[in-house]
Amino acid sequence: MKIAGRAWKFGDNIDTDYIIPARFLNVSDHMELARNCFADQRPGFHEEVRKGDVLVGGRNFGCGSSREHAPLAIKESGISAIIAKSVARIFYRNSFNIGLPILESEDAVDSIEEGDQISVDLSTGEIVNRSNNGRFFAKPIPDFMGKIIQAGGLVELIKKESA
Repeated sequence: MKIAGRAWKFGDNIDTDYIIPARFLNVSDHMELARNCFADQRPGFHEEVRKGDVLVGGRNFGCGSSREHAPLAIKESGISAIIAKSVARIFYRNSFNIGLPILESEDAVDSIEEGDQISVDLSTGEIVNRSNNGRFFAKPIPDFMGKIIQAGGLVELIKKESA
């Protein structure tokens, strides 16, 4: 699976409250979550993101409380993948469970600037910064997690496999 789009860069220790403020945790409408993604730090984020865009984070991305709302808000705003230096483990699993892939690569993150054009090959872990010709390799997504991503999330995979 290949993804290509614009980079949206964030720093270290971006927690789930930063991604989707707690006042929106009673929201179940996916588009409403998207409208409020990064509401306090980057108002209107969802209006600028295009399908295929890539979120680039620093160390410990997605730390804080465990809430599926955070990766869901990111995905529904149009982000197709996350590249980070490191990711909080529960955020990592929650992201895959809703069909949002994550690759970890310190070198790629250091090379990417806000607005760069990025392409990602999830099957090989290749990350290409088309804006500066940087080429990096992250650990590829394991096959079983790739199946979850291709199905659109864990629930969709279970539905598909039990039909």
